[in-house]
Amino acid sequence: MSKPNTMTALEKSKPEEGLWKVQAPVPEIGPDEVLIKINKTGICGTDIHIWNWDDWASATVPTPMITGHEFAGEIVEMGRNVEGLAIGQRCSGEGHIIGHESRQARAGKFHLDPGTRGIGVNIQGAFAQYLRLPAFNVVPLPDDVPDEIGAILDPLGNAVHTALSFDLLGEDVLITGAGPIGIMAAAVCKHAGARHVVITDINPDRLELSRHVVPNARTVNVATEDLNDVMHGLGLKEGFDVGLEMSGSQVALDQMVEALVMGGKIALLGIPPGKSPVDWSRIVFKAITIKGVYGREMFETWYKMIAMLQNGLDVSRVITHELPLGEFRSGFEAMKSGKSGKVVLDWRGL
Repeated sequence: MSKPNTMTALEKSKPEEGLWKVQAPVPEIGPDEVLIKINKTGICGTDIHIWNWDDWASATVPTPMITGHEFAGEIVEMGRNVEGLAIGQRCSGEGHIIGHESRQARAGKFHLDPGTRGIGVNIQGAFAQYLRLPAFNVVPLPDDVPDEIGAILDPLGNAVHTALSFDLLGEDVLITGAGPIGIMAAAVCKHAGARHVVITDINPDRLELSRHVVPNARTVNVATEDLNDVMHGLGLKEGFDVGLEMSGSQVALDQMVEALVMGGKIALLGIPPGKSPVDWSRIVFKAITIKGVYGREMFETWYKMIAMLQNGLDVSRVITHELPLGEFRSGFEAMKSGKSGKVVLDWRGL
């Protein structure tokens, strides 16, 4: 194909707050890689950390770095070894670039490879007109999954991986944290057959968005409402069967432990700041199982979530802002406000 020499990108150009729109070289692909023309991207919480240049970002992200890892686009160039894909094919992709030499990778547990690097964090990312990606990481998009949903499959995958950690059919589920991933996890739980799904937060805007996206889940503002009263109202005599911790709040985790049945199960996606005190004796005496969740299972999560989207799962209303790239600063401000759901940037027409 004929491609330009440079492209528009959003770059962390220097170690301070913000991102900058720059002209960058279009990536050259290797024999096992594809070049993807980006149509739409989602702004992630990780991107907010990088924008703010907090302690994690400054210790992790080299500069200059094109950020972003949530995307949908189409393949415009393929390396000579690539098979099973086609020019013009719509796709999203797994943003974790793995090695193939660790025990985990060789066993097919790709998401557990300790040598994983992240696009937009460790290697050049998707906030650009073109992205270079290993063909192994490409996830083709069916015609009935539009680009704006393709651009949020990465965080939806976090929600799906967390929610499907344990059996949900007929179970009662407590979700702490009504951010976009927590809200999408609630939708997944209801779709997968959970009986009662309760989602807690202290942010009224996010709880309102939860009701909009998942009207058949019960929202609880724990600053003004007693979770025990809610449990009683739902007829839960012993507690919730499954807990999904999405907030990174130690208080929320403590509340979850108390609200679970004996032998309950917790999937942890939220990341508490620093070290947090945990009452391990309470967890032991309640025989609670805890599973840490990172990223998505490659590629089982992708298969599951695309199948659910094609079978009636609707998370489209979690997207509250869709903006042209030129308004990217407004998109980041919306995310930082805590009042938005997912924010999608449109790269077409540049």
